[in-house]
This record gives sequence, C-alpha cells and structure tokens, in this order.
Amino acid sequence: MTLAIHDWSQLGEAARAALLERPAPAAGAALAAEVEAIIAQVRAGGDPALRELTRRLDGVELASATVAAEEFAAAEAALAPAAHAAIERAIGNVRRFHEAQQSAPLEVETSPGVRCARLVRPIEAVGLYVPAGSAPLPSAAIMLAVPAALAGCPTRVLCTPPRRDGRADPAVLVAARRCGVERVYKVGGAQAIAALAYGTATIPKVDKIFGPGNAWVTAAKLRVAADPAGAALDLPAGPSEVLVIADGSARAEFVAADLLAQAEHDPAAQVILVTTSAALAKATVAELERQQPRLTRRAITARALAASRAIVVADLATAFAVSNRYAPEHLILEIDAPRDWLGEVRAAGSVFLGHWSPETIGDYCSGTNHVLPTYGYARAYSGLALADFQRRITVQELTPAGLRDLGPVAVTLAGLEGLDAHAAAVQVRLAALAAPEAA
Repeated sequence: MTLAIHDWSQLGEAARAALLERPAPAAGAALAAEVEAIIAQVRAGGDPALRELTRRLDGVELASATVAAEEFAAAEAALAPAAHAAIERAIGNVRRFHEAQQSAPLEVETSPGVRCARLVRPIEAVGLYVPAGSAPLPSAAIMLAVPAALAGCPTRVLCTPPRRDGRADPAVLVAARRCGVERVYKVGGAQAIAALAYGTATIPKVDKIFGPGNAWVTAAKLRVAADPAGAALDLPAGPSEVLVIADGSARAEFVAADLLAQAEHDPAAQVILVTTSAALAKATVAELERQQPRLTRRAITARALAASRAIVVADLATAFAVSNRYAPEHLILEIDAPRDWLGEVRAAGSVFLGHWSPETIGDYCSGTNHVLPTYGYARAYSGLALADFQRRITVQELTPAGLRDLGPVAVTLAGLEGLDAHAAAVQVRLAALAAPEAA
C-alpha cells in the first residue's frame, strides 16, 4: 500500500475536508469502559492489582514493580559506549534548549500604588510515562525528565512497561538516571496512569502526568484529568503524524524517507505530502515502493500509508493554507528558502526547515521537545516546554493610596455584575481610610 495522489484544484469543499480527516480514533465506548475498569481496579486494589494487570495484560509476572539498583547497574553495562554517548549528547541539547526557556521575574506597577507580580513554582510531583510497546522510547524519557529536573519538581516518578524478561528497557533506564530520575516503576498502560494519578503503597500519587502512549494510555490520562482527585495531563495526544510541504527542489528519496519515518510509529499514524510538483508526487510514490520493503516495520508502515495521501497544489501559498487547516504535529518544509515561508505557518507542533532537517533529529537530539499536539490540537496547544512543569502564581499588593485610587473602579464593576459583597469588601476599606483616624 502506498500514497494515493490527489489534485487539490479538482476537489470540492466536501472532498477537501474528507482528504484532511485523520483516521478514526480507537477510543470508542468499549475501550473507555475497559479503561474505566482498569482505573477502578487499581484504585481499589493498589499494588496487588498492578501485579495482576501486568501479568494479564503484559504477560509478565513481577515480584516488584520497582527498578532496583542492580537493574540500573545492569542497564548501564548493557549499552555500548556509542549508545551512552548518544544519550548524553541528546540530553545536553535538550537541556540547553529548555534552560533558555527560564522566565525572568515579573513585577509591574499597573497603577500608582498597585503592584502586580508573578511567581514561578515547580509542580510538586510529576509522573513521566515512557512507552515501550512495539518500540521502547528512551528519547521520551529525555524529553520528559530534562524539563522536569530544570523546573525543580521535587518528586519525579517514571513508569514504563516491562519487557517479557521482567526488566525495563536498558536505554530507558540509562536515559532516566542520566536525567536525574531514580524512581522508576515497571508498569505500563492505563494501569500505570491510574497508579500515578491515585497512588499505591509503592508508587506515589502525582499532580500531573506527562508522556505519549497508545489509545489506552491517552484515554486513561483524559479520564483521570477529569477527576479532581486524579492528576492533570500534559496535552491531548494521538497517533503520530507528519505533513511535508515540498516544491520542485525537493528530493523524492528524502521526502519518502521522512514519510516512512513517521509511518513506522503506529498503524494509526498519518503522513501527508503537499507539493507544487506532480512529478515529485509520482517520484515520491516510487521511492516509497522502493524503500518500504527494506524496513523491519514494513507491516506497520503499510497500514499507516493506507490512511495517508499526497496532495498536489497550484502554489506554495495554497500548500501552507492546506497545512494550517490540517495543523500537523510535525511540519517539514522541503522547499527553496524555507525560512522565508516560516511566517505563513499558523498551526503546527514543530517545524523542520529545509532539505537537511529530517524530523528524526527533532525526535531525538536537536534540543526541541518531541512531545507535541496531534490530531489537529496544534491549532490550540503547543508542544511540551519547561513552563508545563511549573505553576505561575500571581501576586498583588495595594497601598492605601492605591486602594483610594483604584477601589471605586472595582466598586463600579461589581455593581455592573450585581455582586454587592464584592463591592462591600472594597467599600469597607475605603470607609476606614476616610475615617478621621486614618487621615
């Protein structure tokens, strides 16, 4: 299965809308009910329930979900020097980019005698979820753990599914420890999200949960985030996606490789090529047919390509309009002078400029965060950043003169809203200031 090519100019509005639809999400009523049952089981049963769910869903019998010191040490020994070096290099770049996101103290005198400030505090306890289903993701551990450490979150807990041998993926453990995470638990799926949200005797309850995952993980994050007793979530996420805008200067072998790189994530992933060149579209289809058979995950890419497409447009202005309408997680600009077109990007999770910026680099080691909004959420959400691990608290302080000046404004506005107690909280102070002893 490969990309079908469509001519945008020949399509009506309904056909264009259909062309940009994502695959239907897997989270139906049956899945929601399963997730609800798993969450209820963990809340009621704690650690024994986690062991039972791990045995039943992962096929692994664990005496303890905690990653002990000897397993961390074994993970360090299991990786080749090149792997250690790559992990360290990625951590360094991600740390540099997120360190630059530190915000300066903010204090403003908005009116005479009225000072407003904003304080930044770390979220006290964060849960980091690192998938390890069809492919372990040490890169996700880096993307979550680095900003959590920089934000100064006191409690940082990482959950990742166990392998069949009962151990966590060694690369995930090495990445976690190099980022300062020492509390790692071998728990996956919706049960891990439930444990992080509500806590067990072993796994501490957290305030917010971060990280990608499958449909069960996503459904569980949404469910516990809707519960005041649960935990907040980082951002809505679904299967991975990429949109490539290409002109006649693009190389079909590069474009095809970029599309396949995202398609191999998940059968539900979606990849889209929008190009001004019909010749490039055809050449890219030929390259896909040449490159795909060599891939180890070709069965997954074949299913993803079935829901993907190539779209031929009249010009780059139309290409960017199509992209903004789709709002991709990843946007690659394989065009001449891509930076000149960056101003046309209105909705995208992360952008890759030019022929030499493959999305893979952003996934692993450029420094930007790869936890990004999917399924069109890039219209309203941003990718993960340092601020997501922090709370911002506003402060205001008024002098007596400041209250005399601004208080009547608040009283008038309270009257417009019919909230006399609001007005009275100001008026009682204004009366005190007007008293002879306050003069």
